[in-house]
Amino acid sequence: MLPQALSDAIEALGHLPGVGARTAERYAYYLFKNNPRISTDIASTLVNLHSGVKSCPVTFALIDIDKDVSEFYSAANRDKSTILVVEEPLDIYAIEQTKQFHGTYHVLGGAISPIDGISPDQLHIKELLSRITSDNVKEVIIATNPSVEGESTALLLQKTLHDQFPTVKVTRLARGLPLGVDLSYADQITLSAALENRTDL
Repeated sequence: MLPQALSDAIEALGHLPGVGARTAERYAYYLFKNNPRISTDIASTLVNLHSGVKSCPVTFALIDIDKDVSEFYSAANRDKSTILVVEEPLDIYAIEQTKQFHGTYHVLGGAISPIDGISPDQLHIKELLSRITSDNVKEVIIATNPSVEGESTALLLQKTLHDQFPTVKVTRLARGLPLGVDLSYADQITLSAALENRTDL
């Protein structure tokens, strides 16, 4: 019974992850009742999204369409002998906010998930192996997510790297209890990792 344009907006917004029918309705109504410029700005940025962004051919990080490679790789202060491996491009920015890492990155493009039909061949593993040789890499830091898929991917990478590059140091981001979380609320995987990665005092 809603006007067609509003129904179309609700349906389109409902395609976003984590946005249910009620949330999509709220978003659409908010856009309708507020300044039309907000809707226009959102629409124009979405139109330019695919034409203005591409993947770096080396790191597979997201870059502007007019760039050749990612600044995370080409910048003079980046240590190419250290590669931090992540699942998705946006994971890079979480690491960058710490201002603690000065190596380069490699985006796998996901994690191994037979249920979702994602096999090792669909990830950027071959490209990672090529970079280890061409950049004379000394250390690979595996920073996949602490999920079943992330752990499976990390184990495969660890085995592959040890087999093909026995002199390359392979490390994994430490995992454990975050600050401010009560033990009673921590899940079993997090508690297990915290016990495994316990440190001396």
